[in-house]
Amino acid sequence: MRSEQLTHNKWWWPRVIASALVGFFGLCAGQAKAEFAICNQSFDVVNVAIGLYETDAFVTSGWWTIGPNQCANAIRDRLTARYVYVYAQDVFGKSILNGSTPMCVDTKKFVIRGETDCLIRGYLSASFVEVDTQRTERWTLFITPQP
Repeated sequence: MRSEQLTHNKWWWPRVIASALVGFFGLCAGQAKAEFAICNQSFDVVNVAIGLYETDAFVTSGWWTIGPNQCANAIRDRLTARYVYVYAQDVFGKSILNGSTPMCVDTKKFVIRGETDCLIRGYLSASFVEVDTQRTERWTLFITPQP
């Protein structure tokens, strides 16, 4: 009986290693699909909105809620715009990125076309950070703790 157990164990390890490798490469392939990811390296939950220039106007959308040490895929398609604009705030509504590009946001999930006359149109104005993706197809932005 002891020799049967040893023979059985001999074939068990290669299967475990093969399964682990398949899982690892599957996970890597899944991560490669994220074309613009935002990772929260702060200690707080953050809410994130993004803006892109599409054809003839800016379009903003949000919210992605990202926990500490978590990432969110804000754009799942291959990046076509060189610049992506990002706004992040803590759960109390305090801005945590120092942006200088005003665009529109809403208090609930939103997609807003146009970046002007936010208040007149019933939205809030927020200062987005311009992220230069250097014309790459994939980009990850890291939000770090504020000093």
